[in-house]
Amino acid sequence: MPEQIIKSLKLINVNPTIYARSRASRRILTKQEEEEESIDSIDAQEIFDLIRSISDPEHPLTLEELNVTQLDHVKIDDKNNRILIEFTPTIPHCSMATLIGLCIRVRLLRSLPERFKVDIMVRKGTHQSEQAVNKQLNDKERVAAALENSHLLEVVNLCLSTAGFRGDTIVRN
Repeated sequence: MPEQIIKSLKLINVNPTIYARSRASRRILTKQEEEEESIDSIDAQEIFDLIRSISDPEHPLTLEELNVTQLDHVKIDDKNNRILIEFTPTIPHCSMATLIGLCIRVRLLRSLPERFKVDIMVRKGTHQSEQAVNKQLNDKERVAAALENSHLLEVVNLCLSTAGFRGDTIVRN
């Protein structure tokens, strides 16, 4: 069913630029970090590794391959439990920007401790409706309402689940 929803969407960016995926920048977990009792701080690389492999809702490519997400656009304040993610839509009038941001939010909601306040923003000057998109992505009630929509949730889950088939893994020592 979700595949049918995505296939029925009219392509907005028919020929996107594809960027190389970074292999060298994967976070390497230490033995201490793998121990259950250790306090694990969160860094930008860990957050980037969580979101880089999310599939674009319009193309069979990852957000990293489309340069929608970048390590430099992940800001962490672990001490104050704050995370800021900025992303760049592939085109200034991308109708998928809110869906992409929602996918990022859901991945982080499912992966991070509840102590974190996560802000997700379209990078300044990269989308014609950036303020409206940012408002939607950072309003708890709007996000909750979106996730109650079963069809939308299916699309989000598809974008998150297909990432696992791309061979992305965190290297462990």
